[in-house]
Amino acid sequence: MTWQAVTTRANLLGESPFWHPREQMLYWVDIAAKTILRCNVFMGTVETWPMAPPHELEPGCIAPALGGGLVMALRDGVYRARHWGGALECLHKFAHDNASTRANDGKCDALGRFWVGSVDEAKVNSCAELISLDCRANGPALVRHHAGGALTGNGLAWSPDKRTLYWSDTSRHVIYAWDWDAEGNVLHRQREFQRFEPKPEGWHSGMPGYRGRPDGAAVDALGNYWVAMYEGARVLQFAPSGELLADIATPMACPTMPCFGGDDLRTLYLTSASKQCSAQELAQKPLSGCVLAMRVAVPGLPVNFFRD
Repeated sequence: MTWQAVTTRANLLGESPFWHPREQMLYWVDIAAKTILRCNVFMGTVETWPMAPPHELEPGCIAPALGGGLVMALRDGVYRARHWGGALECLHKFAHDNASTRANDGKCDALGRFWVGSVDEAKVNSCAELISLDCRANGPALVRHHAGGALTGNGLAWSPDKRTLYWSDTSRHVIYAWDWDAEGNVLHRQREFQRFEPKPEGWHSGMPGYRGRPDGAAVDALGNYWVAMYEGARVLQFAPSGELLADIATPMACPTMPCFGGDDLRTLYLTSASKQCSAQELAQKPLSGCVLAMRVAVPGLPVNFFRD
């Protein structure tokens, strides 16, 4: 298995990739650059959509909409765009303090609800939470709070049988799992799926002794959980039982989120970050911030579309 660069355009904080089966394009965001991107992977061409006033805010996550366009979570709320580069319609304003909290990892479930996790940028208030937004009925969006007390909400994914939901707290180095009632949209029986060793005091990139912390994730057709290990320069694959199946090195220190794409869903795409890398590290790892791809044996699950 060998990584190939999809594009050498370096993102500050690449996140939230998904493969659009209708358009045959790869989408992702650069949170720090306040930009949404998409790539024709066959031609290698990249289009950018910078967030403009009055919504010049960080896009934490995006998902395709069944009726066309995108749904996205910006720092202050969830918005709907009917087409690429189109006007933004506000679906929900977050209750959090936008000065210190923003939207982070998120995606749609199989029934078309949009889920968003947040991040406590100060890393002291444990105010990050996980909510879902259901816009399938007429009237205001139905918003539910599912989990909270986190520092950095991440790693959202569901099992193929729609019975298990995964969500991680990156800063605390832990991935949780819940039983999920998909129709009722209720979580119960929370447990730790994986816990990783914290970063040693005084550690810096290039030193041994630290294997990273869990960032974005995806689940394959067999229910295996694939997670990018930020600052760990690796992607890990876990069986539903928690057994480690694969430890795949990456040519960048800060991979951020995998997704599956291509006609057979056997291409693993991976976003990454460069904004915390030193000049020396960027020289040593020039693909930091780029989007990479690798062929894998087990196909992934197709992206879920937002329904409104």
